[in-house]
Amino acid sequence: MWNNIRIGIIGKGSQFLRISKILKKKKLEFLTYKPKEKNYYNKKSFEDLKECNVIFILSPNKTHFQYINLLKKNRYIFCEKPPVTSLNDLKKLKKLNYKKIYFNYNFRFSKISEIFSDIKKHDLEELLYGTIISGHGLGLKKEYIRSWRSNRKLCKKGVFEIVSIHWIDLLNYHFSLKKIKILNLRNFLKKGNSYDNSYCKVSFKNKSEVDIYSSYTSPFIKKIILVFSNGTIEQNEDSIEIRGPAMNLDKNLFFIKPKLIKKIRISEKQDYNLSLEKSVDFFLNCVKKNKTFSKKIFNTSLNSNKLIL
Repeated sequence: MWNNIRIGIIGKGSQFLRISKILKKKKLEFLTYKPKEKNYYNKKSFEDLKECNVIFILSPNKTHFQYINLLKKNRYIFCEKPPVTSLNDLKKLKKLNYKKIYFNYNFRFSKISEIFSDIKKHDLEELLYGTIISGHGLGLKKEYIRSWRSNRKLCKKGVFEIVSIHWIDLLNYHFSLKKIKILNLRNFLKKGNSYDNSYCKVSFKNKSEVDIYSSYTSPFIKKIILVFSNGTIEQNEDSIEIRGPAMNLDKNLFFIKPKLIKKIRISEKQDYNLSLEKSVDFFLNCVKKNKTFSKKIFNTSLNSNKLIL
């Protein structure tokens, strides 16, 4: 079956390196189209991609819909999140045949996502509040100033639409978000004109809220605290702790920290790489079996996209 599959990749950045490494590991050959910033579509070199029946779109966010629209016919498409960067393109995307288009929100395959999928098992009950802090010093690197990530024309909301969207999608995927309020977008380093820090508040149908802070200028940090009516989930760079129930008293009948239900040791880097590989595997398995993607997966991806626009 793999002999009939011809893979093309559009991209040249860090995500291209990660995914090309995964494909090479699977001994899959691919054609590479590296777009130039001043001309993302070169008709002559782009023609070779049309010989491919599987396309990976790993280009800057603003270019995603252009490539999807050019290559949508009779091809499987794996596209990085977000699908689009404008409401107008989102409307156009909704009209396309979704069955062979897959959007990579790879946090859906992370360890904490697995826990969310099995939340009833731990009897944590209803989500009350949460906070997510996710940051590293990408903006401190010399290459950041030349990156599309620092250019508002190519990345309108900066780190918000690159990093925060992963957490927004993960929460929307498991708990169904109602709305998002962006409280702060900040260009702290003044490198480029896009945003390197963001802070937003997401709300759910049960009126609970989660704060999300993302940064390209902070020390490396990953901290998640989710408070449920009958327990908590906490994640840092190397572990996830699940605690409960809420009613936990000492001998003097004072409330104390809920008992440890489960502690999972993780590697932040390994968890990210593994979740990405699982996302690529999910896509390729559908390609290999000539299966289509569900309308539910497509619509959830578009709904997560709409929340950040």
